[in-house]
Amino acid sequence: MAKSEKKTELNGYNKEFLDRLMREMLIIRRFEEKAAQMYGLKKIGGFCHLYNGQEAVAVGSIAALDLTKDYVLTAYRDHGHAIACGMDPKVVMAELFGKETGCSRGKGGSMHMFDVEKHMLGGNGIVGAQIPVATGLAFSQMYRNDGGVTLCFFGDGAIHQGAFHESLNLASVWKLPAVYIVENNHFGMGTAVKRVSAVEDFEVKASGYNMEGRTVNGMDVIEVYEALSKAAGEVREKRVPVLLDIKTYRYKGHSMSDPAKYRTKEELEQYKQQDPILILKSRMLDAGMLKDEEFQALDEEAKKIAQESVDFAEDSAEPPISSIYEDVLA
Repeated sequence: MAKSEKKTELNGYNKEFLDRLMREMLIIRRFEEKAAQMYGLKKIGGFCHLYNGQEAVAVGSIAALDLTKDYVLTAYRDHGHAIACGMDPKVVMAELFGKETGCSRGKGGSMHMFDVEKHMLGGNGIVGAQIPVATGLAFSQMYRNDGGVTLCFFGDGAIHQGAFHESLNLASVWKLPAVYIVENNHFGMGTAVKRVSAVEDFEVKASGYNMEGRTVNGMDVIEVYEALSKAAGEVREKRVPVLLDIKTYRYKGHSMSDPAKYRTKEELEQYKQQDPILILKSRMLDAGMLKDEEFQALDEEAKKIAQESVDFAEDSAEPPISSIYEDVLA
């Protein structure tokens, strides 16, 4: 493809916007790499699910929102969504460390990133539990007619939960402003989708609830952004929910305790050739919108931010014993 043709692919997107997408993906990638390192050093305990490889999904989706009135809910692989919503990586890392300065004051850990002011409502540790919660939030947006949209992210392993089907049915009946997003990374924990699902393209499930369903390439941040811009626009205008099956891939195991021996090295390498960061970098380079030294500068900034988040977490205080019963309602 000639350079002039590649420039056409990026028409309509200015350098500032594309740099922002690149910067956010790099920060998430370097943050997750640092989180893995700290887990290995036993600075982080408990469950820890990393987002390496899936950055384009959260970044591209959330870039299409207006977070003054839109909301985001997701599952336990939530560090990337938190950062894409504008949460401070220092606060996210402090939560991983179980420190008082974390977003849940060290009580939630990896699976419970939350910031009501940023409209990031979690981080949910129970598989599929966020789907009815997001549906309820979308109901409140419909009831108040505030023009907001709710994004609900969940994995392919959660799509067979009864809560998914009940929620989508009600969302369609009530015409709720929700976009349901399957982050389809092809594995529910260690089980391949094709071994547990009668269909591998989940967009078809939307037809059972009289909803629009689409498949999106989750390794291309621009395609994700465009798909979400379209879906969010339709949801705002028509007040009907949409289901998106975003095909992506995680480069690490299901969690830090998973060696991921259920997939081949060849498969992993194949998907690493589709790295969302490298895809955007290549497109920007070919379009003359990025130089190698600019990319290196963005990457160095991301590494610095990741290290600063660790330093902040290390220096933060443990939660006081007196806080153990705070926010316990029963």
